[in-house]
Amino acid sequence: MRAVPIADIIRRRRSCRRYQEKPIAEETRRLLADFLAVNRSGPFGGRARFALVAATAEDRSSLKGLGTYGFIDGASGFILGAIERSPRDLEDYGYLMERAILRATDLGLGTCWLGGSFSKSRFARRLALAEGEQMPAVAAVGYAVEESFARDRIRKMAGSSFRRPPQELFFDGAFGTPLSPEDAGAYAGALELVRWAPSASNKQPWRIVRTPAGWHVLLARTKGYGRGTLMFTMLRMADLQRVDMGIAMCHFELGAREAGFDGAWVIEDPGIATRQSGVEYIATWREASSAFQG
Repeated sequence: MRAVPIADIIRRRRSCRRYQEKPIAEETRRLLADFLAVNRSGPFGGRARFALVAATAEDRSSLKGLGTYGFIDGASGFILGAIERSPRDLEDYGYLMERAILRATDLGLGTCWLGGSFSKSRFARRLALAEGEQMPAVAAVGYAVEESFARDRIRKMAGSSFRRPPQELFFDGAFGTPLSPEDAGAYAGALELVRWAPSASNKQPWRIVRTPAGWHVLLARTKGYGRGTLMFTMLRMADLQRVDMGIAMCHFELGAREAGFDGAWVIEDPGIATRQSGVEYIATWREASSAFQG
């Protein structure tokens, strides 16, 4: 179904902040728009809608008031999205937006996640954000200026090329028992794709624990992120680390399915002891077969 392996697409995706000053080719626009039209339902049932819009001078100007987003230069367009509020809305949104970004990457486009609070922004007006919807993030899109990656100081400040080693992220049965790629078996590839998922400030807050019941995804909070923090309350930003969890789930599922595993995300907290504060259960990947294969 997919000509290019998902691992290749994920490895090719990088945050692009400088773009060529040219419009997206019509056929590429059509293919991306067609994907966005059906990319509507998240793993927890959240309903979203997405649109590809051409960038305007006003859009670019509005980004300058959003910190590092002012460094986006020459983007041809933006992927805008809205999702209905629900208990797992941000995870659903991260999952769906990452699918859209990977489709854009597959089509030869550069992208950059722009997370925050856009619900009262110019972008929200362009998408006609409705009551009960929110816009946790948007994505810049266009043709990347390739040589810009080497001298992208925002990437360097964020340490975007750094990835935590597997033993800090993946565990067997309980926290404190690292799961090696060899012991992960056929799921090793899916876990590696999780390692390469993008996250806010490259904090990589996901943790995965394998048990006989499935693969349990947990959020290890970074201090200063999330509801009740200064960033969340004063800047009205979305809980970006919950969005990050949706991105990680997207990568895990795509990798698992490409390895031949069929399954689904369920919410069945196994009560894993973490021995550290700030860790929250998110979801469990359970194979469709009755017997879980570790």
